[in-house]
Amino acid sequence: MSLLSTNQAAKRLGIGIATLTRYIQSGKVPAPPETAGGTRMRLWNEEAIQKVRELLPKIANGRKTRYSKLREKQKPQSRTAVLHKSPKKKKTE
Repeated sequence: MSLLSTNQAAKRLGIGIATLTRYIQSGKVPAPPETAGGTRMRLWNEEAIQKVRELLPKIANGRKTRYSKLREKQKPQSRTAVLHKSPKKKKTE
């Protein structure tokens, strides 16, 4: 069983190392334990990478593209009646 660094794991997942690190820090992705052998680093095995691969499509990145904004505008609106106030009449003297 080979162990990979976070950089190598990010390449296998098809995302950048900064993105993977940000997901780990925010708690969206479980990270393998850190090893302390002179420098602190995470060693990923295939099982951990597979878990992250299954989670990636479920992570919302918070960005909205112009196409998703258009889809939101085109959502069908509810057909409930809205009561409007009648216009005030001017008093004549």
